[in-house]
Amino acid sequence: MAATTQSKAGAAAKDASLTDEVAAFIVQARGHDIPKDVAHLGKRSVLDGIGLALAGAASQTGEIARKYLRALGFVAEGGGTVIGSDLNVPARFAAFANGISIHADDYDDTQLAIAKDRVYGLLTHPTAPALPPALALAERDRRSGADMMLAYQVGVEVECKVAEAIMPRHYQAGFHSTATCGSIGAAAAAAKLLGLDREATRRALSIGATQAGGLRENFGTMTKPFHAGRAAENGVVAAEIAALGLTASPNGLEADRGFFRAAGGGFNAEMISGRLGNPWTFHFPGVSIKPHPSGSLTHPGMAVMMELILRHDIKPAQVKRVAVGTNHNMPNALIHHQPKNELQAKFSMEFCMAILLIERKGGLEQFADEVVNRPDVQAMIEKVNFGVHPEAEAAGFDKMTTIIEVELTDGRVVKGQADFGKGSPSNPMTDEELSEKFRQCAAWGGLDAAKAKAVLDLVWKIEDLRDVNDLTKLLRK
Repeated sequence: MAATTQSKAGAAAKDASLTDEVAAFIVQARGHDIPKDVAHLGKRSVLDGIGLALAGAASQTGEIARKYLRALGFVAEGGGTVIGSDLNVPARFAAFANGISIHADDYDDTQLAIAKDRVYGLLTHPTAPALPPALALAERDRRSGADMMLAYQVGVEVECKVAEAIMPRHYQAGFHSTATCGSIGAAAAAAKLLGLDREATRRALSIGATQAGGLRENFGTMTKPFHAGRAAENGVVAAEIAALGLTASPNGLEADRGFFRAAGGGFNAEMISGRLGNPWTFHFPGVSIKPHPSGSLTHPGMAVMMELILRHDIKPAQVKRVAVGTNHNMPNALIHHQPKNELQAKFSMEFCMAILLIERKGGLEQFADEVVNRPDVQAMIEKVNFGVHPEAEAAGFDKMTTIIEVELTDGRVVKGQADFGKGSPSNPMTDEELSEKFRQCAAWGGLDAAKAKAVLDLVWKIEDLRDVNDLTKLLRK
């Protein structure tokens, strides 16, 4: 279906409100509506998000967020745990800090796309905006794990369907959809947890949408995870202030001057109307969980490169040149071709190829300023040429097709290709692999092994948790 035109959007606003349809979905959703596979996949992403919040709390970005909150006068009271710290602050600020930490290392989950023109990996990181509001409000109000998970699932579903529906111009022109669509998803999660009625939820969605902002120009800086934190906070503010009676447009998503048209030039109604929970995004097309702390667009190439390195036992001294080809959207996001710090390296295909060739791994310890600037790493980066490949371009933007050629000093050329990386629904991490990622992230954030095991035990059975405080108390220092 073509983009919704201004006249069609206007007619929709008069005849039937999409915003109301989304609000109805949020209000009517019940735990028994969520299929077992969707519930399990949601638990996987929540476990991943909590681990990443612990690791991200150890980042400089997380430290700055906590300094900011302390400067506001928060010490150890208010209602919401700032994961990896002794801070307990009002829910909106806990959501802000935890959203930042989840996204700080760019190690968080990623939404797949359905339509060919919706670029895989460039839609949204669903958990970073949706989990923190649900967690903070559930902790404050002493709600159950099942209540929190329902709010989280609703938030992810709304966030992802909004991201799928808005026209691709939204991302291509510079908006960061984790920040923008994330604000709306966070509002949905918060509204569900607070039990808002349909009319108040409708207003909360419009308030979330009017706060939506975030520019891709900030990729490779601390402001990228700030986007996720603000989206999470926006959701709490939207729901809480709507509950107090703040008025807002009833059609903030689809109206002529609403979110879809203002931020994207239009939307495809078929991608959202009648599609919420039908099917759930976790079921199809799915959500990827990352094995490397770098932009999702690097992951197919990293999987191919590791396969080539191991199959041919490639040593750094053997590498003459590397060619990496993708569709044109990927260089448009992986913008740092000569990175000088860890944040830039996360958006550098060249670094990701170079570090695997040198160290045969790409984890949190590899994405560090001192590693990025090592002479051997910088020299290997110079051997990597990253650009558009016609076969990858023709494969469709819903894939991350990556084609790699490595020319060796003995004249051999080894080649590989992949559409998706490890962690995608087509090649998922196992539950045990995900648990091990959690343990590594928890240790990186300073959580001892006993507490990490206790968190794992609780999250894998979170539907049985009577009070979310039993979980959050384990996440404090």
